[in-house]
Amino acid sequence: MSDGKVKSMLETAVVVKVTEGLHARPATQFAKLAKEFSCSLQVLHGSTSADAKCAVKLMLLGIREHDQIVLRADGADESDAVERMAQFLSSPEAGVQQATAARAADAAACGAEPVTLVAASRAGASNSDSSGTNSGASTGAGARSETPAEETPPLLGIPASEGLAFGDAYVYLPEPLQATRQFIEPHETAAEAVRFNRAFDDALAALDRQFDTMGDHDGIAEALVGVAQSDEFAGEIRARIAAGRDAAAATLEVGATLAASFETIADEYLRSRADDIHGITRQVVLRLTGRQDVSLAGLTKPCVVLASDLTAPDLARANVANIVALVCTRGSATSHLAIIARSHGIPAVFGLSVPDERLRGVAQVAVDGALGHVWFEPTCALQDQFAARIGEARANRAALDVYRDVEPVTRAGRPIRIAANLGSPDEIDAAKAAGAMGVGLFRTELLFMNRRSLPGEHEQYDVYRRVAEAFAPHPVVIRTLDIGGDKPVPGIAFPHEDNPFLGWRGVRMCLDRHDVFKPQLRALLRAATIGNVQAMLPMISDIDEVRRVKALMAECARELASEGVAFGEPKLGIMIETPAAALTADLLAPEVDFFSIGTNDLTQYVMAADRANPNLASLYRCDHPAVLRAIAMVCDAAQRARIEVAVCGEAAAQPRMIPVLVGLGVDELSMSPACVLRAKKIVSEL
Repeated sequence: MSDGKVKSMLETAVVVKVTEGLHARPATQFAKLAKEFSCSLQVLHGSTSADAKCAVKLMLLGIREHDQIVLRADGADESDAVERMAQFLSSPEAGVQQATAARAADAAACGAEPVTLVAASRAGASNSDSSGTNSGASTGAGARSETPAEETPPLLGIPASEGLAFGDAYVYLPEPLQATRQFIEPHETAAEAVRFNRAFDDALAALDRQFDTMGDHDGIAEALVGVAQSDEFAGEIRARIAAGRDAAAATLEVGATLAASFETIADEYLRSRADDIHGITRQVVLRLTGRQDVSLAGLTKPCVVLASDLTAPDLARANVANIVALVCTRGSATSHLAIIARSHGIPAVFGLSVPDERLRGVAQVAVDGALGHVWFEPTCALQDQFAARIGEARANRAALDVYRDVEPVTRAGRPIRIAANLGSPDEIDAAKAAGAMGVGLFRTELLFMNRRSLPGEHEQYDVYRRVAEAFAPHPVVIRTLDIGGDKPVPGIAFPHEDNPFLGWRGVRMCLDRHDVFKPQLRALLRAATIGNVQAMLPMISDIDEVRRVKALMAECARELASEGVAFGEPKLGIMIETPAAALTADLLAPEVDFFSIGTNDLTQYVMAADRANPNLASLYRCDHPAVLRAIAMVCDAAQRARIEVAVCGEAAAQPRMIPVLVGLGVDELSMSPACVLRAKKIVSEL
């Protein structure tokens, strides 16, 4: 008989203050906290809800920082539960501070920012004996390019990094995994469950070992293990095995379904967790099928890497000393991969129009990076010609060493600074060895990429300080964050744009996101006390953008002063890469201390030709009269305002363009370190 009382549940609305929302780590910590209470706990987000004790379901809600959610509790300890859970959600450091506290019990925190796990295993390598490559030879920029006579015509691609190379192929292609069977007999289910558990535990142990070698990232490993061990992944796989599915087939199906769920989430970081699901799935299935993946980290001998596509992180994991050349069926000459290849003097050709299946059968390759020519299975005669040309090119580069400490001056007595374009402190030594007179462009994008969260002020300051110290007293020009929807980073939600190259990117995004921009500006101001640090703004189209940045820098300076933190006053320059900036250079010049012409984008925008589209190669020309007139207009405006003008695009390193640019009035040429010595020689002979 009822006592007449109506059972009620407790609900409360909470605005989520957790930095970047309930992504993997805080969701895992939140679920762990929820499990301490006996009451049922639900999280409502819009029209969807999830069990607060399940990290995977929480992540699939896509809860972002500043979102409002509802906590619903039902049980004896519901009041305590709601209070504790609301407190967790109201803390910006939730999920991070718990992991830090746990680490402090074992060792002193190293202070490193966490990085995103990139599941390299998802992009498997395929080669008959990829790790057993024989020999290879290459030379970087400066090699003379000519098509050998009486030889099979080469395949044509996009020249991405100068140089000649030939050697054995290392084929690096995604290779889908398949289960050898789909169903098992009823009497096999117990043994199949044991087999899955063994492969699963081994894969997670390998994950832990990987993170142990990466340093202070155990919180991320814990989150990934939590996802793997969840009912939605391991639980569902075990259920399918019990129902008669093969372990490998069940793992592939569940992994694909769960990854697809993450891929529908709007938040970029949470959406990229699909890669983690694919990675965990692949590692388990590899063990179930007795197969092993090969990655670029496994290169033990010199070879030419053939791939459909590669990313900068892929190359970062490789032993670049064993990569004599890169050939990809996708990619562009202005990609980050191409930039890294040039900085290491690795010949590269991208956009090669051949199917993946053809790549799989290639044993040897010859590459001319300057012309974009590739030969599969080169004849002995061609290899002999390449060997001779490579030897000649090496001799020529050795002769360039006399220019290492030269500060070039034209015969008319005009000094021209030859600086380096860098993407990370790892490239400092190569630039200094080449005699670079400072840094004309330090790209900060790589500092923001391949990680879970945005870099903080102190981390950025440390990087800028290191570069400034290395090149003092020469100038170091640091470009503020230049990203958009075409190369998003975790922590910044970019809207879908039909054309991200003309969208919310560069300074446009930064001016709307002070939480992203101010830490970078503060770091730049602080680094200006160390060396000759200069700041440069990308994607400027309007004078008001420059003035707003200057006002924000002044605000940062006042904050640092009130905090008693030392700071300097870096020179401020802008990239001239939009037609608007070129056409109004005379209005912009009085507002800044220098110009730097980004010929890559300027050419693309002036010519209305996508620089990554090989079908438009004839239009994408920095020596087109329209582009040259734009450069001349910028140089004239700079001279009238008595400010310097540099070129930091790829045209700065092209031998045929250097005399043209200097003649138009350019004061500085900035390029990949591998091209510095040659540029010094050319300028000295003008």
